[in-house]
Amino acid sequence: MGGMTDRAGTRAAARAAKSALAAQLSTEPGVVGVGLARADTGYVVKVDLADARTATRVPGTVDGVRVVTQVIGVVRPL
Repeated sequence: MGGMTDRAGTRAAARAAKSALAAQLSTEPGVVGVGLARADTGYVVKVDLADARTATRVPGTVDGVRVVTQVIGVVRPL
């Protein structure tokens, strides 16, 4: 995954990191979504979780882009 770079926080860097992280977490139970979000420092990758226990399996950064998590609960189709 990599350290911080001068591109960290840009939309392009966050999109690339999101794609990499989504592939990494695609089979991880408890991960219900992966997207982008704005932060004070630019863009971050946001991972939505079914419960807090899953957060320990989500890295804090991907390719220098910060990753944030939020517990939103189980997602069910309407």
